[in-house]
Amino acid sequence: MRALPFFRTSLASAGLAAAVLATACAKPAAQAGGTGDAASRVYVAPGQYDEFYMFASGGFSGQLAVYGLPSGRLLRVIPVFSQDGEKAYGYSEQSKPMLQTSYGFVPWDDSHHPSLSKTDALNDGRWIFINGNNTPRVARIDLAEMNTKEIIEIPNAAGNHASPFVTQGTEYVVAATRFSVPTPQRDVPIASYKENFGGQISFIAVDPKTGKMTLAFQIHMPGFDYDLARPGKGPSHGWAFFTSYNSEQANTLKERNASQNDKDFIAAVNWQVAEQCVAQGKAKRWPTRYAHNWVDAGDVAHSEMVSGSTVLEPSDCPGMVYYLPTPKSPHGVDVDPTGEFISAGGKLATVIPVFGYSRMAKAIADKAVDREIGGIPVLTYESVISCEVKEPGLGPLHTEFDDKGNAYTSMFVSSEIVKWRVKDCAVLDRIPTYYAIGHLLVPGGDTRKPDGKYVIALNKITKDRYLPTGPELAQSAQLIDITGDKMQLLLDFPTIGEPHYAQAIAASAIRDRQIRTFPLTENTDPFATRQEKDARVERKGNVVHVYMTAIRSHFMPDNIEGIEVGDSVYFHVTNLEQDWDVPHGFAITGANNSELLVMPGQTRTLAWVPQRPGVLPFYCTDFCSALHQEMQGYIRISARGAGVPLTFNTSK
Repeated sequence: MRALPFFRTSLASAGLAAAVLATACAKPAAQAGGTGDAASRVYVAPGQYDEFYMFASGGFSGQLAVYGLPSGRLLRVIPVFSQDGEKAYGYSEQSKPMLQTSYGFVPWDDSHHPSLSKTDALNDGRWIFINGNNTPRVARIDLAEMNTKEIIEIPNAAGNHASPFVTQGTEYVVAATRFSVPTPQRDVPIASYKENFGGQISFIAVDPKTGKMTLAFQIHMPGFDYDLARPGKGPSHGWAFFTSYNSEQANTLKERNASQNDKDFIAAVNWQVAEQCVAQGKAKRWPTRYAHNWVDAGDVAHSEMVSGSTVLEPSDCPGMVYYLPTPKSPHGVDVDPTGEFISAGGKLATVIPVFGYSRMAKAIADKAVDREIGGIPVLTYESVISCEVKEPGLGPLHTEFDDKGNAYTSMFVSSEIVKWRVKDCAVLDRIPTYYAIGHLLVPGGDTRKPDGKYVIALNKITKDRYLPTGPELAQSAQLIDITGDKMQLLLDFPTIGEPHYAQAIAASAIRDRQIRTFPLTENTDPFATRQEKDARVERKGNVVHVYMTAIRSHFMPDNIEGIEVGDSVYFHVTNLEQDWDVPHGFAITGANNSELLVMPGQTRTLAWVPQRPGVLPFYCTDFCSALHQEMQGYIRISARGAGVPLTFNTSK
């Protein structure tokens, strides 16, 4: 298939964009594989491992998916911001606190940007962070266990899109508000946007040993929309760069009204100067409340409400923030492996501007300032621009880098990836994507040592690519070989939700550190039952605790009587197995939450209120042995006040 038509003019209207996209989607689905030996280059034989882990956000699913590369095999879905009935995440009593916020229990979110932890600007495989876009949150996932361990809410923000990008040494995870809101939040007329609305950039400190997150400080910004971010590295370490649009500060019909200015901005933030200002007492404490949730060593989640945040005003901290004029409605911002070059994807722009960090530093020293906005100096475009990628395509969004000095930028409207040379902005190659590419990734593409093997396109539309599945079609990722001068499509595969962004790391970095079981002797869950002989049932008023064990292929106890309608029954199920890949499940008729899925050595709790008299079965939901079907039991429910004695069988 030919490359899609290349547009030399700027995007003049949304109508043109729609027309281009419609043209793209109407193309026949040819070029599967792209080369004759594509299948052999992505084939991973049964029993063999992939070369890379790819962690892709699930978008509106709120989760994080794990794929193998180059095969594209889905390996795991890690629940993060949304309840997951398969794993009982957000349903079991041990995991419910993870979804607490200052708005109460919020069982869904929109996850967009995973970001691997780093040491010396290289992915270190310890943790991966991801944002909740809707109710502003950042989560930390432990990659040895591939479970969510911590979630912190971001106060004074709305639409946590420019998040959670990690600094060179994981000193901070950065976040920014996409939607400016009244700051501090209060009841004001929407029409007073320019007077009362503001932006917020947040720096979340990460404990280098435990990974525990703490909201260190926030910067109160003018009321633009802050879209994406990348911290600096190498010479630009200590800085973080955030794109912003809607410098018009429009509050209605923003499709048109927020696209009037020829240039918006990258906000360049010197976080080391911010640290100094905080230490010098130049920050203020704002009254606010936000949730901080974490999982303890016993695998039990806790939630606490934190009061107050530390906020800096740019005018109180000179040298902390500068604006770089950037055409036009910039979306992505990316820093090359050397840390010198900063590219921006102005989604309505005709060029990709590439700024030089050393030029920016000189412009600051030379006071090459055009004006100030909200106490923030605006550097002149000419003083900071290094070069422009001319005629790159239509709708540039995001850029990642290889190990040969090349960059790869996604073009949303013209559905393609353009390859260009960083040192002189020369376009070298382009390849169509199917269709409407958003983000793209190169394994290690945001580090100082990218892997130069693949670029992966993350696409929004798959019309005609797979067997149809009604009105809703899967979104997709496409694996493209970048080892030669010309990019070559090898594979595409469907994804869960929206693969908004993804990062990848060599499998060897984390494969051999995977936890296989939870040691029973280290199970500190207060409701754990570590031996079958200790299984029991206890009543305290209307509350009944069932201390239950599970092991191939029975529960203990598996016959319980004396439960009454309206009791609050808690099934505390401990999996006594100490063998890898032998979870047990637990489900009971009429439960109005999920099953439990209990890993070896783990305890999970299901809360249940019986509604009517009878004898109901419960059973193991995970096929665990040849006698899995026999792994079941009964619970007798009597009318309220019936007086049936509480009894249960034991192994004693």
